[in-house]
Amino acid sequence: MEILTARAGDVLIGGGNPIVAQTMCDTHTSDVEATVAQCRILAEEGARLIRITVPGLPDVDHVKRIKSTLRADGIQTPIVADIHFSSQTALAVAPIVEKVRINPGNFHKDHAEAVKRFRELIRVCKDSGTAIRVGINHGSLGEYITNLYGNTPEAMAKAAMEWLGICLEEEFLNVVVSLKSSNTRVMVDAYRSLSRAMREEGHVFPTHVGVTEAGNGDSGRIKSCVGISSLLSEGIGDTIRVSLTEPPVAELPVAKYLAARYDRKIVSSMTSVSLKDRKAVATYHSPSFETLLMDVSCDFGKRLLDNEIDDLTLEGDYLDESGNTVSIAESGKGAYLVDELMQAARRRFYRPEYIACPGCGRTMYNIQSALAEVKAKTSHLKDTVIAVMGCVVNGPGEMADADWGYVGEGGGKVSIYKGKTPVLKHVPETEAVDRLLELIEGKSI
Repeated sequence: MEILTARAGDVLIGGGNPIVAQTMCDTHTSDVEATVAQCRILAEEGARLIRITVPGLPDVDHVKRIKSTLRADGIQTPIVADIHFSSQTALAVAPIVEKVRINPGNFHKDHAEAVKRFRELIRVCKDSGTAIRVGINHGSLGEYITNLYGNTPEAMAKAAMEWLGICLEEEFLNVVVSLKSSNTRVMVDAYRSLSRAMREEGHVFPTHVGVTEAGNGDSGRIKSCVGISSLLSEGIGDTIRVSLTEPPVAELPVAKYLAARYDRKIVSSMTSVSLKDRKAVATYHSPSFETLLMDVSCDFGKRLLDNEIDDLTLEGDYLDESGNTVSIAESGKGAYLVDELMQAARRRFYRPEYIACPGCGRTMYNIQSALAEVKAKTSHLKDTVIAVMGCVVNGPGEMADADWGYVGEGGGKVSIYKGKTPVLKHVPETEAVDRLLELIEGKSI
């Protein structure tokens, strides 16, 4: 069995190298100055790879200018071009950047044509020394795969294995693979299936791991930690992103924590744990609430996902921002964290489930404020899954688990979806959340 290593610039991924924390710009790529400024901040804060969306051919020149400006400033952080659908854009940008992220199945509806275009990209990347990430998301499986295997974690793994097989045929091994989902159980099952399949085939490619559209705040951090840590604890995952609907710099503390923990550079603040009748009681003495949140999520997320335990009680204390000792139980934070953890592991739901993309250069409205308003006005809808997506390019496909969707169109307008069907289009942003709530509650059509 061959354990493979990918290279993006001077960053090695896989093969026993340290876990690589990355993030993605949310600026418009055409705004070169803003994107360069954000890249500077992200590099300073520890991002080892920075992804930039490339919506179309006109943006290739923008990416070239962004990279040359950063290199002139002495910033060597590798740039990853994020491509959706356009193989021509991928071919044009590949020689400029250190890595290209694509879903080959989106290159063309005809599978044979998609394969042909993927082979062409491989040859360009081989000539230019550019890495490829084959990125397949739960909501973006093509008809070719779903007709054969359904829309399942196993289907995601089979799709990835087919594209990796083509890479092997082309003798191109500078490849990373990802299988993301906003559903932690689907995401973990998919990566486990992929890991088994790669080992059986005999070539283990590096994996990029993340919970896509995790949302924001505590819930987004907990969900990300549950999914990512479950895999890292099993040796699955070589580069990670924590996808939050917040400024991208906010993703990095969580990503760096996860990388350090599973590179065995830090340990949990848990001091004891007991188990009786499948219920765990854990004691922590934590230096901060954020550390407590991440420790608890990593210590017990996998156990809940794998049904090893059914419930959890948290005891002990943490230090608040003023350095005061706070009781976990008496503050109510213990019960709150357990509720959030149960929801993230999909064991018990106490509030709506939110799917929200982090935003990128394709996002044409303020997704962070929209998500905050949606959450504020729908918090009473316990058994509902609501998606808030940045654009119509991949939003409708990516909200695979959602009952309802709020998708930005650009130009101050929003489409509202019931499942995967748009039921209202061109709704002004100022009215969209209220219209969404009316539809969910059955007050309008």
